Amino acid sequence: MTPVVVALGSNLGDRAANLQAAVDSMAAAGIVVTDVSSVWETEPVPADQPAYLNAAITGHWPGQAEALLAALKQIEQALGRRPGRRWGPRPIDLDILFFGSEVVDEPGLTVPHPRIAERAFVLAPLSEVVAGPLPVLGVSAAELLDRVGLHGAKRTGLRLRRPGTG
Repeated sequence: MTPVVVALGSNLGDRAANLQAAVDSMAAAGIVVTDVSSVWETEPVPADQPAYLNAAITGHWPGQAEALLAALKQIEQALGRRPGRRWGPRPIDLDILFFGSEVVDEPGLTVPHPRIAERAFVLAPLSEVVAGPLPVLGVSAAELLDRVGLHGAKRTGLRLRRPGTG
């Protein structure tokens, strides 16, 4: 089982319910979810769309990175994501941030996610579920977040339920 970190985002429909459905679906797909961050509300980029709710999970996956990506894409589709403009509004977005300490650079899959260090909406929830140095990067999410600032990211007080905890 490989340790994994996945970022979640939603800015269409019942955003919190979409995030929880994604976490539950990840567990049903074989990810052993070990931790779930708080939910953060963040300003959209580009700005002509609704605000996002973001979160991050840590877990373990029994297969290869490509199989995890395929499982996440199936979850996105099942939860209503359809092809659209890049960085456009969507009911759910699931991104592999880390796959163990592996570096993957293939068409359609780059791990670690290439823009982690620039994105407060990823770093804020990530800093809650991975306290120490990040795989491959060797620096903590909290340190990276200090460098980029919160950029309007606010903890909502919502907490997603980790599957199997009731």
